[in-house]
Amino acid sequence: MKYTVYVDDNFHYRDESARCKHTEFDSCAEAIEECKKIVEEYFDRLRGSEGKISFEELWQGYQMYGEDPFIVTEDATCKFSAWDHAKQRCLEMARKN
Repeated sequence: MKYTVYVDDNFHYRDESARCKHTEFDSCAEAIEECKKIVEEYFDRLRGSEGKISFEELWQGYQMYGEDPFIVTEDATCKFSAWDHAKQRCLEMARKN
């Protein structure tokens, strides 16, 4: 079974022409780790801003400019939500105040 990671661009929300196929994996765990890495890359660009940016600013920024990776597979148990992961990161970064 394959686990294919695709990436949508939040800046082009619902524009499937902006979607790209990222890569394929042989396990759900690998695909989820790659999705987390893609989300983390957005927050890495904000490094040094922790505590200076509110949760609302972080969250709105991700919703507008972050990438939204997702997994396409026949494995119904393989789940990942980029938005849930990003929201958790926003909370963590805002708490470092």
